[in-house]
Amino acid sequence: MKTKTLSTFIAISALLGPAAVMAAGDSDTDRSHPTVFVKDSAITTSIKTKLAADHLTSLGRISVDTDKDGAVYLSGTARTQAAVDQALAIARETDGVKSVHSDLTVKKDD
Repeated sequence: MKTKTLSTFIAISALLGPAAVMAAGDSDTDRSHPTVFVKDSAITTSIKTKLAADHLTSLGRISVDTDKDGAVYLSGTARTQAAVDQALAIARETDGVKSVHSDLTVKKDD
């Protein structure tokens, strides 16, 4: 099971990594130091990968952004309050995260 999870994590990271770096309108693009940008993108990608692995919701409904201080901002919708709570727990438990700010809402009618 660990091998499958690790394989999934690596595959999704490979797919999401470049997308996270190239995302238009990403607030990380104004960072003056590339090392900070890469670290923040790694945190964002890690959280998105965990959300996808848990099948909570599609990545299109929950947006994840990380600032230079390790603060994570979650926004968008989930189908249940339990899914919102799980997304928050995933973000809080991710290495490098200092705080989590949520603008997630429950929307059952997708």
